[in-house]
Order: sequence, then structure tokens, then C-alpha cells
Amino acid sequence: MGFVLLPTPYSLLPPLHIAIITAGGAGMFCGSCMHDNTWARALMAAGAEVSLIPTYTPIRVDEQDVSDTHVFMGGINLYMEHRSRLWRQLPRAITRPLDHPAVLRILSKLSLSNDAADLGDLTLDMLAGESGPMSREVDELVEHIASRLKPDVVIFSNALLVGGLKRLKERFDGPVFCTLQGDDVFTEDLPESHKQRVIDEVSRRAQLFDGFFTHTRFYRDHMAEYLGLTLDHMHVIPLGIDFAGHGGEVSPTSRPFTVGYFARIAPEKGLHHFIDAALHLHKRRPGEIHFKVGGYLNPQHRRYFADLQQKTQPLGKSFEYVGSPDTLAEKVAFYQSLDLLSVPTEFLEPKGLYVLEALANGVPVVQPRHGAFPEMIEATEGGHLFEPRDAEALATAIERLCDAPPLRESLGNTGQAKVHALYNPSRMAEMTLSILSEHGTTLSPQPPSNKLPTT
Repeated sequence: MGFVLLPTPYSLLPPLHIAIITAGGAGMFCGSCMHDNTWARALMAAGAEVSLIPTYTPIRVDEQDVSDTHVFMGGINLYMEHRSRLWRQLPRAITRPLDHPAVLRILSKLSLSNDAADLGDLTLDMLAGESGPMSREVDELVEHIASRLKPDVVIFSNALLVGGLKRLKERFDGPVFCTLQGDDVFTEDLPESHKQRVIDEVSRRAQLFDGFFTHTRFYRDHMAEYLGLTLDHMHVIPLGIDFAGHGGEVSPTSRPFTVGYFARIAPEKGLHHFIDAALHLHKRRPGEIHFKVGGYLNPQHRRYFADLQQKTQPLGKSFEYVGSPDTLAEKVAFYQSLDLLSVPTEFLEPKGLYVLEALANGVPVVQPRHGAFPEMIEATEGGHLFEPRDAEALATAIERLCDAPPLRESLGNTGQAKVHALYNPSRMAEMTLSILSEHGTTLSPQPPSNKLPTT
């Protein structure tokens, strides 16, 4: 069912107003908040009004940032309210400056961990919502949404924000949805003493949502079982990426065949499997294949990466780490320097935006046969699959495509065309509005721009 366009002049009715509560990534490029930003821009281009509300920290994106400047539930104050009863009694005039985006950007880099292994008690306090130590923060967010913004629909960008849901439902009559896009990855890393308690509390409170969004059928089914949700309340909407800047002409070079990894430098993303596959291939074909790694390195994973760098010594100049690109142009240049991309994750990836970005630049992918990847490869026809957590299988898959330039070109061209057809922002926005219309929220007749907002 498509969204409803009422036969009323554009000027008489306000557009559908959607509030999306997103979670900042503590200064790093976070796939979820980046996609929330693209989603918001796509909905705006379709004629909706969107308020993208950051929590914890400001978001960081490599496109136009459409998020609000006010950060709610600021990470510093949440931490202090968790740690200190006295802090909870301080007037907000004293604590509010710590929610300023500039302060949060600086302090989040210097002090607070976002490692799930350190955050068990804090997570439970946040989930306690209206009855927990952060109730003041919850009330401020709810007041902003219910009394100031007054949207038609609210979307939480992850289930771990659910602590504010009960209070919001008391003040807001419209439907409230939740996007599930990696919540289990965080909870599975919690200490065993906290993990099941967190899962149970999220499951209990999540029953108040009017519906859920996921980006793949796999993750829909997985999270329905994980949180004890019913499938009839879960909706699949495709990922979407802004293709501006992607897919330009690439000048031929005489460089060696290059395989890339582009994701956070973290054990769950599987860089160690990538390195092991590189070592296998280097033994068989010394100097023939170049291995290029890019991505954000969180301080908590510096030891992990240092150990891997030591392991890459036999690769010599065949291995390169380029850091985390700061701009879209630098990211695209990274993709366009590759012949093949692989991010051999340990965990069941719910999204995999890097697959779509690589294919948008005509670069085929080799991914493990688990999580969202089988669905993505089937839809795009832009790569091959291998057995998860098997570096030898990854090496074999890379070598097969290294020796088959026509096949690589075919995969890249097909994948690029399918990504444009299936994962464009307009399709993502249209399907979102269609689902919202089924819940009684319809788009008033605004002339859609058909272009994403730009600066």
C-alpha cells in the first residue's frame, strides 16, 4: 500500500512530521547514525518534515548533516548520573553545558568508553528510564518531542533507547517505531552477569512499540526471536545510500591487484581473518596482491590492531593501513583504488553499508555466508560468498576473482546497476512512507523535491 496523497492544495496542510531519535557514535563515523542521516534526508526529499534528534553525542557523517544541534541525554551527564547521586541533584543550569556538542566531542574522545564490556550497569540504568537515575534526561527528551516538536510519528534508531518509551507513550498519541540495526551486537558483548538482564528488559519494554524496521529479512527473523517479538509487527525497508560522489570514472593504473577492507578496526569486523587470508595468498603469490585497510580505530582496539600489524610484517609493502578517511571524497578514492572488497565479519552483520558503497563504485565483494550478506549478494549479484571465519576459504575466493578479470568486471557492473535500482534513497523513503500510511500516518500533499537536501 503506497502513501496517501490527499486532494488538497499544497499550502493548506503541513507535511507529515517524523521525529527520528538517533544515537551518536562518540566521534567516529557510525554506520547506524550515518544511515539515519541519509534516511532523514531521503524522507525530506519525499516531502516529509523530519527532526533528526541526536542522543549521547553529536553524530558524525560524511554528507550534509541534518541532525538537530541540541544533543539530548548527553553521554557525560548520563555517565555522571549513573555514578553519582549528588550529580542527579545538581540544577540543570550547572550540568546542561556538558550537553553542548563541542564539549561532548572533546570529552567523548578523552574519557568515556563505549565498549559494551564496561557498560553493563550503565546500560541497565538507562533502560530503567522513568524509574531510573537518568529520569531527568528522559523527561527532557520526552518534553521536547511531545510539547515542542509535536511530530506525527516517532522512530527510535535502536532498541537500547527504549528506556524513554513508556514516558513518551504517556505524552504522545502517535505511533512509535524502532529500527533494529545492531542492538544484539552490543548486548552480546556485555558481561554475562548483565547480558540476559539487559535482553529481558529491552524485550519487556519493546512491547510498547507500534512496529519495528529492519533492513533485511535475516535480521527481522533474528531479532524477532532474540527479543521475543511477533513478525507481524516487523517491517523490512531497504538500506539506502546517497550516490552523489560515487561511481566516477577511474583512470587505469599499473598497480598490483588490490584487495581492501573498509570498516571499524575491531575483532567483530574480522580484520584478523582478512590478515590471515592475506598471509596465505602472499605465501602462494608473493608480491602479486596488495592488501589495503581503512577504517576507524577505537582506542580500546589499539592492542588488537598492534598485534595484527606485527603479524603483517611478512607482507612488507604489500600491506597498507590508510586510517579513517575524513571526507566522502577520500572514502570514494579508497574504494576506487580497489579491485575487490572483503569485510569478513565474525558477527552476524545486520547492515553492511560498505558492501553497497563498494558496489556503487563498481568494486565487487567477497563476504562470509552469514548475516545480511547472502541476501545482499543475491539481490545485487555483485560478489561471491565464502564460509564464515575461514581464512583459507577467503583466500581461495579472492584468488579465484584475481585470476578472472572478466568475471570481476561483470560482478562490479551488475552490482553497481542493482545497487542503484534497489538501494537508492527514494525507494527507501517511499517504502517507509508506505508502512507509516498503514499505521494511519499519511503524507500531506507536498511537492517532493526528488533530490536529497544538500548544502
